[in-house]
Amino acid sequence: MSLHPLLPVAVLLVVVLPLLVVTAVLAVRGLRAGSSTGRAQAAAWTVRFFLVLVVGVMGLGPSVPRTSTDSAAAAVDVFFVVDRTGSMAAEDYDGQTKRLDGAKADILSVVDEIPGARYSIISFDSQATRQLPLTTDTRAVRSWTETTDRELTYRSRGSLVDRPLDELGRALQGSVEQRPANVRLVFFLSDGENTAKGQRASYADLAPLVDGGAVFGYGTEEGGQMRSLDFSGDGDIEEGDYIVDYATGSPGISKLDPAELQAVADELGVPYLHRTAPGPTTEVTAGIDPDVIATDGRRAVTSYQPLLWPFAVVLTLLLGLEVWGSGRRIGRKVGLTHG
Repeated sequence: MSLHPLLPVAVLLVVVLPLLVVTAVLAVRGLRAGSSTGRAQAAAWTVRFFLVLVVGVMGLGPSVPRTSTDSAAAAVDVFFVVDRTGSMAAEDYDGQTKRLDGAKADILSVVDEIPGARYSIISFDSQATRQLPLTTDTRAVRSWTETTDRELTYRSRGSLVDRPLDELGRALQGSVEQRPANVRLVFFLSDGENTAKGQRASYADLAPLVDGGAVFGYGTEEGGQMRSLDFSGDGDIEEGDYIVDYATGSPGISKLDPAELQAVADELGVPYLHRTAPGPTTEVTAGIDPDVIATDGRRAVTSYQPLLWPFAVVLTLLLGLEVWGSGRRIGRKVGLTHG
């Protein structure tokens, strides 16, 4: 049992305490009088003392907890982490299609297969940015997906798959703080290639914030060539020739790194799936049941039900005694009863 006052405690004290003191003092005075009239007055003021006490206790709102399961559909927050580095233009997805085209197709597939969620997009190239905050507007997701492209070649500074780590962490933490009961799914779409210097950081610290999702890998281990993307002489952005390794003069080849992607998947606690052609993503979304995921207790709703009926019974009995006593006193005054 816990207390949930119906009025501020200070107000209850100001009202109830003086009444308790007055009724207690009058009851004691009646007892000290020693006469039958004094004892009757003591009994009457004792009843009133307990009347005030019971009302005061009821005002404190004694309550018992009630835990129930939210029957509403579990809310879902879906985070897409999209690799937009130059290597995602390598043409070794579904034949000679760009890897980024595969990622785009899978984003739209997930949106179709997990309708009614809130969606967010975080992309990374030379830096990570939140392209789309959490929204239920699927048109915004589709518009971004259809229009986005990889980074301009001249801006490329190499890639590391941990580049979106901090941004994803902030997004997940924001979801937890804003809507702690929501289910959070992360879909990481990349070729896993690391070309920048340094040891990448782990995603393991984010695993407690992630309920499901997948890491999607694009490309082949044999690799594929990629075209440059830069400004033309007219200031427009256009594709150029295939990138060449100027040190050797050989074609620039980007290769899928499945081991790196599997490591990211293991750290996040989600499966890794190599995507080789457009198609349904039900292999990873079919097993996502938000209502089942939410049975970890986050959707358990605890409410407090006032426990007033026992005090109401006592209050009724005390009021009955007060009415009976008042009736006797009135009867004596008009000569209907004899003391």
